[in-house]
Amino acid sequence: MSLSIKNAEEITKKLGQVIYVAGTQWGDEGKGKLVDILSGEYDLIARSAGGANAGHTICVKDPETGESKKFVFHLLPSGVLREDKVSVIGNGTVVHVPTLLDEINGLKEQGIDISGRLVISDRAHMIFEYHKIIDGIQEERKGDNKVGTTKRGIGPCYADKSSRIGIRMGDLKDFNAFAERLRKNAERHMKVYGFDFDIEQEINIYRDAAEIMEPFVKNTTEYLCNAHSEGKTILAEGAQGTHLDIDIGTYPFVTSSNTTSGGAATGLGFPPNKIESVIGIAKAYTTRVGAGPFPTELNNQEGEMLRDAGGEYGATTGRPRRCGWFDAVVVKNAVMINGINSINLTKLDVLSGMKSIKIGTKYTLDGEEVKFIPASLEEFERVEVEYEEFEGWDEDLSDARSFDDLPENAKKYVLRLEEVIGAPINFIGVGVNRDEIIYR
Repeated sequence: MSLSIKNAEEITKKLGQVIYVAGTQWGDEGKGKLVDILSGEYDLIARSAGGANAGHTICVKDPETGESKKFVFHLLPSGVLREDKVSVIGNGTVVHVPTLLDEINGLKEQGIDISGRLVISDRAHMIFEYHKIIDGIQEERKGDNKVGTTKRGIGPCYADKSSRIGIRMGDLKDFNAFAERLRKNAERHMKVYGFDFDIEQEINIYRDAAEIMEPFVKNTTEYLCNAHSEGKTILAEGAQGTHLDIDIGTYPFVTSSNTTSGGAATGLGFPPNKIESVIGIAKAYTTRVGAGPFPTELNNQEGEMLRDAGGEYGATTGRPRRCGWFDAVVVKNAVMINGINSINLTKLDVLSGMKSIKIGTKYTLDGEEVKFIPASLEEFERVEVEYEEFEGWDEDLSDARSFDDLPENAKKYVLRLEEVIGAPINFIGVGVNRDEIIYR
């Protein structure tokens, strides 16, 4: 699919009534910024997976002062800053209510009220403090095989969901039954893992929160399907990245949910054939947080330069991200898996000042080309990367608003990326702020 997009207003016309924004690498690609931009053109912005392990950062310039204001969202969809839009937290997410209330209250303190424009699925599972405790215990027990979890309780909550003992947002309606289920689950986990936990204190926290949450909790499947029938436009937002998907990612160094376009349908209870376009977000280089294979990683001064220039520290954990050259095999696989027909290349500006830049274009294993990331991590650790090298550029890209504004070397880099990943690059990020983007 070839696109020609001149501005945000053309998005719905070119991409359709329902679109999904997917990370193509190992998360942290910059999904929040594009979702924030596109949400101006969509009626509903829906989050389909993950929990407070996500960290979506949005920077908006104050029109009066010109200063950039930063917002970091862990649970709220990235379109929540648009006051005329509805944000939806779908059934595939896991919700830590105190964190969600903190985000809502934080926005109120900044003059942003989301009353009447946030809908939370009654089928979304809830994270409790004991899930966080279990998360930490499990990670420590893995010893040298730690995954690098955020310890936000995401995995243990999804485990309860799969074990059919989970507690969902809709359960708050019958508070006595909710409290009894919480007691039983906490007691069961305390016995298995050997920790102490104040169950009654936790129940009291939710006693206060239940009344606040009640207006937000609805059947979001019905809500979204009705909205679609009424002709409303829907932007579905993924969390993490394709290669952190529980099924097709670099297992076991993955998250606990489905982070692909297929997961968007199940995570929203929405028909997959209604998703008309998938936009893939790809950083102009590659990063990864936590453990796991990373073939193009730079454990040298160049890697440190990328980390410092790109501010590569986790929005959720603050941990420094591992940095490396653009891995075209990783992104090309994501294009295939998600059915991506448009790419947003982010952080191209971070590469300014690099004398030379490389693209990892091909894997070989024992002399044979490997076109898809191996399921075996032992094999993935052994792949050899073939690189193409490009001359860098020194120019500041933040004022570029068209492809022609870019330096010739930056253009060559983008055009070659487009060729090797097999999808058109229609959006190019050249800075952190909402307006620092090229529509191509």
